[in-house]
Amino acid sequence: MDYESVLRQDQAQIEAFLGKYLENSPQYARLQEAMRYSLLAGGKRIRPVLVLEACRICGGEVEKALPFACAVEMIHTYSLIHDDLPAMDNDDLRRGRPTNHKEFGEAAAILAGDALLTEAFFALSQAELPPDRIVQAVACLSAQAGHLGMVGGQALDMEEKKRTVPELEQLQSLKTGALLQAAAELGCIAAGGTPQQRQGLRVYAEKLGRAFQIRDDMLDVMGEQAQLGKPIGSDAELGKSTFAALLGLEACAGLVEELTTQAAQALAPFEARGFLVWLAQQLAQRSF
Repeated sequence: MDYESVLRQDQAQIEAFLGKYLENSPQYARLQEAMRYSLLAGGKRIRPVLVLEACRICGGEVEKALPFACAVEMIHTYSLIHDDLPAMDNDDLRRGRPTNHKEFGEAAAILAGDALLTEAFFALSQAELPPDRIVQAVACLSAQAGHLGMVGGQALDMEEKKRTVPELEQLQSLKTGALLQAAAELGCIAAGGTPQQRQGLRVYAEKLGRAFQIRDDMLDVMGEQAQLGKPIGSDAELGKSTFAALLGLEACAGLVEELTTQAAQALAPFEARGFLVWLAQQLAQRSF
């Protein structure tokens, strides 16, 4: 199977759904422009793709999972807008262009992030799925995106301290891994999957998230700004602990390979696991 074509098809569906989702309202034109600026800025769309493909692998209708997929991307986008703010990482570039607060000002950026966070849960409510699945989705996404998940990880990241590898793993499992796990679980929920399927996808996403973040740390050392679309070496400048700094690039590469293998093994019970195995391998080898 041509997995590249599957990926492009998923991305096209996601872009089309996101593109028509935010209504134009003259009263809130500036706010909506700021929301669209970041939401429609492209990117790999890994999290919403994971929702769709987790739904597919559990035997569900992919189209019905689109509201769940776009909700995850809205949460992810809001987190990036806020993460770039001067009070957080103070970044000027995101996906090759000025960050939201550089383009619209800090107040508008904060509000755009707030609005996307809220809009995400409205999107969940609009899914044409049984009510119990929507309730499960709300519970899952709110838990993984909140203070015990992604936001908690960001709070830990703001603490100015040197970390050990286990401490860094805990931080990144929340900041990066929690939303990836939510994406995989939401796809399973949309399909009406079994608890065993949900657990398998959760483990897959946990391993995928760890490998993704380690590779990200490696690229912050050896990547190129033009490809990454964001500044290189920003973690080092901020004095943050990273896997690359703590373990070295060679050990990181070995760990990424090991985690990618473990992610694939977690999908062993699924017959149609090919795409998600391929996706993990592609992310482990990515240069941007």
